[in-house]
Amino acid sequence: MFAETFSSPDLGELRHFLVAERQKTLSDTEWKFRMRGYGFHVKRVEGGVMVARISQNEILGCVKM
Repeated sequence: MFAETFSSPDLGELRHFLVAERQKTLSDTEWKFRMRGYGFHVKRVEGGVMVARISQNEILGCVKM
């Protein structure tokens, strides 16, 4: 899976992944559920999305979307 192979916080690559997965879903709730399956917690904030890695309880950063 993407979360297991994702070693460094390359936010450009992560943003591409998040956008591609969001396009596959019908709602934000479904998208967030999919991201949890990949090991990411996403939260909408002003100007983008805050992304954290669940397994290591580590915030990766804020991605503009």
